[in-house]
Amino acid sequence: MKDEVIKVEHVSKSFTVYFDKANTIKEKLLFFKKRNKKEKRIVLNDINLTINKGEVVALIGTNGSGKSTLLKLMTRIIYPNSGKITVNGKLTSLLELGAGFHPDFSGRENIYFNASIFGLTKKEIESRVEDIIEFSELRDFIDNPVRTYSSGMYMRLAFSVAINVDAEILLIDEILSVGDQHFQEKCFDKMRQLKKEGKTMVFVTHSMQSVKDLCTRAVWLYDGKIKMDGDTNEVVDKYIEATA
Repeated sequence: MKDEVIKVEHVSKSFTVYFDKANTIKEKLLFFKKRNKKEKRIVLNDINLTINKGEVVALIGTNGSGKSTLLKLMTRIIYPNSGKITVNGKLTSLLELGAGFHPDFSGRENIYFNASIFGLTKKEIESRVEDIIEFSELRDFIDNPVRTYSSGMYMRLAFSVAINVDAEILLIDEILSVGDQHFQEKCFDKMRQLKKEGKTMVFVTHSMQSVKDLCTRAVWLYDGKIKMDGDTNEVVDKYIEATA
């Protein structure tokens, strides 16, 4: 029996969206009797999903289908309204560009800061800091404040830290679409290496070619539910056919 590293059981998630909300004191005084209109939007509806050790799984679907929300639930940035998610193993994530970075710290300082969030000791970070800088290709800028970095430089540093914390599970959102072609290819080469090492990866992308090249499995989300889950080529072909 395969080792289950992520188990999603009957998970639902909704958000309340407010309309015509008063933003200024004047608006609040003029319209104090008017109740704000609000709407409950169900983003995920009774999701059941099991991811086993060593699988590389892509979450695909159109914008608003719930892919990123499901990834955030897995990493416990947000929590479900119902159901539960069990994670077995050390997890790292790249969900929002520069999340966990302090803009006034240098790139080097943020390596220490960010890696400590992932659970590494100072000694462990010091043993890896050169590898992180080398992979990021930011040596000329590593002692500059990260607020001076471009979005591509943020991504380089964030990815370099995340892949050097020896996590067993890696969750990646669309941020690999940021940056130049050379570094994107370098990231995917590293992910192929991690795949060979038996790491478990779940990532969100709109690049169907990347899904076919890298993933052992694809999960197609549609309108907050799993429409299809299985062989990568089969799921991707059906998704392309439906969205063409």
